Amino acid sequence: MFNKYSKTGAFAATLAAAALVLSACAGADAPAEEPPAGEELLSGAVIIDGSSTVAPNTEVAAELFEEIQPNVQVSVGVSGTGGGFEKFCNGETDISEASRQIKDDEAERCEANGIDFVELGVANDGLAVVVNADNDWATCLTVDEISSMWRPENPVTNWADVRAGFPSQEIILYGPGTDSGTFDFFTSEINGESGAINAAYNDIGEDDNAAVLGVQGGLGNSAFIPLSFVEAAGDSIRAIEVANDNGDCVAPSLDTVLTGEYSPLGRQLYVYPSADALQKPQVLAFLEFYVTNQARIAETAGFIPLNADQEAEALQRLQSLL
Repeated sequence: MFNKYSKTGAFAATLAAAALVLSACAGADAPAEEPPAGEELLSGAVIIDGSSTVAPNTEVAAELFEEIQPNVQVSVGVSGTGGGFEKFCNGETDISEASRQIKDDEAERCEANGIDFVELGVANDGLAVVVNADNDWATCLTVDEISSMWRPENPVTNWADVRAGFPSQEIILYGPGTDSGTFDFFTSEINGESGAINAAYNDIGEDDNAAVLGVQGGLGNSAFIPLSFVEAAGDSIRAIEVANDNGDCVAPSLDTVLTGEYSPLGRQLYVYPSADALQKPQVLAFLEFYVTNQARIAETAGFIPLNADQEAEALQRLQSLL
């Protein structure tokens, strides 16, 4: 039976052979520096594609890695999580980025094409429901109230119908397209089914900044976007608090995502390298750098580092590659 977290015997042999070119892992928070004396400088390309959410984090990892391995060219494309897995399972990329875990049908497509892989967590992020900065009524919403706007069947179109006492103000919605892992995650957690959504929303594709601009453009406008984009937008939009199962209103933040209080919209972000790519020393070295420096990379890029359990799991999986 195919297991998306396991390695075939051939895969394990490939990893062991590739590992011979690498040194032992650096400390998780070690600063970037020149390779140790006697270690060969690497060269070649690392081809990455996938999530628009994960891309800014990976771009920071690439920039820092290229400081110590200047002959390695790391390219980071943005096709969305689904689009990235399509390329990955066709053997077009070395690493796929994802803002959700790989789906069963995607894993089966990879298996059918002989693409084996491993999943590595690299950061955390929260999905934020945002409103116009001048919206002074929607400060905390329940999941059911959020769903009332975004559900595919009979969605409400006016804030007065979301909750009694809210003003009569038209709701205009913005969000990513169907190739986005953010789209899959939000619809699953809020509407109970991946892909189930209000067909009248404005699809902004993979450009989360377009959603920010859309929300800025009207008093009743709203969107769902990664928390990292909220922080980058400053005071031009506002993230609402979400009522958890205990009825407590919780704002999305580094602390609430790490503790799990921000539920159900906190999530982990991933990269998926293929077995064939891991035959390339530069790819394995990049992954080693990415995971062992995850905290520094995430903080630099405006994301949330892995918590202790997540970091231990990622490091354990990394060690199995070395």
